[in-house]
Amino acid sequence: MNATPIMDATAIERALARMAHEIVEGNPQTDALVFVGLRTHGAPLARRLAAKIGEILGSEFPTGELDITMHRDDLDLRETPPAVGPSHIPFDVTDKTVVLVDDVLYTGRSIRAAMDELSDFGRPKCIRLAVLVDRGHRELPIRPDYVGKNLPTSMTERIRVSLTEIAGKDEVVIEK
Repeated sequence: MNATPIMDATAIERALARMAHEIVEGNPQTDALVFVGLRTHGAPLARRLAAKIGEILGSEFPTGELDITMHRDDLDLRETPPAVGPSHIPFDVTDKTVVLVDDVLYTGRSIRAAMDELSDFGRPKCIRLAVLVDRGHRELPIRPDYVGKNLPTSMTERIRVSLTEIAGKDEVVIEK
């Protein structure tokens, strides 16, 4: 596959910093703000956003992570059953503003599954969506509130996100 770099570590850092400021501006009641990332790449991004907002406001924000596997609508289409891991949300989401974080927004189906899984942990006051990359091609009426980079793609292209916490480096590439 031919891979074209889209974002390096500096661009990712800059995008997360901008998103953090947008989240602060859009949520004046930060005492009820929590961050939940989708496993695998959304979880470290959620921790990074929470830390950046903590630096801005001088406080800490709870973070958690969701495994959406059992809420996916494509389980019966897979040849082998996917590995299921636990979701870890060590706080009550009831009456909280939950910032749901993922790396790439594509069809919207993963986010729908995440909202289903999140409802098992309580009833949030509201859910906001933060994504590092929005590549378009929605199949469900889901849109992000905070976006690091809008990257229109063709259906044959793939966005690959690498993060230091998982792959040892930060980068976003488009594969053709």
